[in-house]
Amino acid sequence: MTPDVIIPFAVFAAATCAVWAVMTMFTKKQSRATERLEEMRDPRLRRSGSSDNGAVNNIIEKAAPTLSKALDSGDEEEQSQLKIRLANAGFSKPNAPRNFLAIKMISLVLGLLFGGAFGFASIQNNSWMAWVIGAGAGFYMPEAILTLMKMSRQSKIFLQLPDALDLLVVCVEAGLGLDAGMRRVSEELSSGAPEVCQELATANMQLQMGKPRREVLHDLGLRTGVDDMRALAAILIQADRFGSSIAQALRVQSDSMRVKRRQMAEEKAQQTAVKMIFPLVLFIFPGIFVVLVGPAGIQLMENLINK
Repeated sequence: MTPDVIIPFAVFAAATCAVWAVMTMFTKKQSRATERLEEMRDPRLRRSGSSDNGAVNNIIEKAAPTLSKALDSGDEEEQSQLKIRLANAGFSKPNAPRNFLAIKMISLVLGLLFGGAFGFASIQNNSWMAWVIGAGAGFYMPEAILTLMKMSRQSKIFLQLPDALDLLVVCVEAGLGLDAGMRRVSEELSSGAPEVCQELATANMQLQMGKPRREVLHDLGLRTGVDDMRALAAILIQADRFGSSIAQALRVQSDSMRVKRRQMAEEKAQQTAVKMIFPLVLFIFPGIFVVLVGPAGIQLMENLINK
């Protein structure tokens, strides 16, 4: 074989070995003791059976502290707001802000590279604008995705909460305590209302760990970011503080949410007539106009031609 044939294969083999070595270094399997400590810190890892989440996640975990330092302002208030936003989107782990800043930095670099490549490929004098637009798009894309995920999750919690609250009322009125009722709801509605059940399971786990109920309920309303959940948490805190019946408080809140849900459905039903105007005018009315006026127009044109 000639060197022209051997060299490409050798380069490919060397590059493959280098990539494999880097991936092996970053994806080194943890010991069983470390895995058990991670499972005790985050009980959700017990369901998956392992704390090893793959090569990409391990690489992000390794590089996140270095990448996040460039965007970390050090302001405690700003960090607190970021934690709340991530929790509202469903990312409540302690290292979620660090990973988000790392992903934001990676997205910024990728946007800068793509913008520069597009600027060099296009034959224009203002190619530097592609750098700015690419960097801006890469920097704000994670923020936009986080906002969409937050809105979607809050909407799901708002729609799932009345059913979960009704079941919680039944459990409490049947003789179960609030903790046991929350556990029962999180088990029964895990397939139909996963977001609400996840939050209730987290709150129940915090109660079992000895955290005061007042703080757990306050964190529950703050972590979801839904007004109805905050109202429910406030009612339960007041019932616990003044010693009133929790079942009655849940019943009142359930009735209030049911009335609010019915009013929102009636409001959307009243808006249907107004929203149907634009499809009717743009899509249906032109077809009706052609069917009704078309024959008359053809006859009129034939009469004019014959004259």
